[in-house]
Amino acid sequence: MSARKKKPAPAENHERWLISYADFITLLFAFFVVMFASSQTDKAKAQQMSDSITGALGKDKISSAIAVILGGAAGLKEKGNAQRKGPGGVVRAEPPSKPAGLLPSLKILQTQLKQEIDSGMLQVSMEARGLVVSLRQAAFFPPGQDTIDDGTYPTIQKLAEVILAVPNKVRLEGHTDAVPIHNARYRSNWELSSARGVTMLELLTSRYHVPELRLSVGGYAETIPIASNATPEGRAQNRRVDIVILNEDGLKGEPVSK
Repeated sequence: MSARKKKPAPAENHERWLISYADFITLLFAFFVVMFASSQTDKAKAQQMSDSITGALGKDKISSAIAVILGGAAGLKEKGNAQRKGPGGVVRAEPPSKPAGLLPSLKILQTQLKQEIDSGMLQVSMEARGLVVSLRQAAFFPPGQDTIDDGTYPTIQKLAEVILAVPNKVRLEGHTDAVPIHNARYRSNWELSSARGVTMLELLTSRYHVPELRLSVGGYAETIPIASNATPEGRAQNRRVDIVILNEDGLKGEPVSK
């Protein structure tokens, strides 16, 4: 019985890569056609050309190709946008808005808070760093505590409305007099002044919806007095929380995210 003759093995195809290469070139061509069409003033023709290419090649293929070219993945609109991505694929934060001029805000506060200013509850002034609203502790905080008197909420609401009307960042600064404090809650004036700033931040964000990213807190204890600590009247002026709406000069001392 004669042995069955074996069929010769099919020759290996060394040109299969051409298929993938051709697909890529086709998709790349489609991408540039779409980009060229979108740059033309005739939007109707651009849309017609885009629809024609999409119908011929398939929407999913084009989306995938464009996502690869732009450095992202299909379906991730934010992360696949090369214009929003920095080195390593990290999404860049939106550039901060330019600080607004504060003279209109000063005039609004002087009008809206005239009663509070006349009664000595607070002071409003323009400084080199920005618009400063100085809240007297006696009107807003009980002695030695960080809770805000809810009877002052209407006044704080007026402040919040002005803060929300401008894009400027706001620093909340707590200050005390020079009399040392040491009670069950606070070991020093540093803790008390910082706590009052944080309490004001929490009120502005939770009740009046001021964005947290616009706020910062500083506690200065007795280190920045505005009056003499040798008299009760002077110490009363030093116990305060300053709400500072920063201008461009004031922002120069603020840390910047990278």
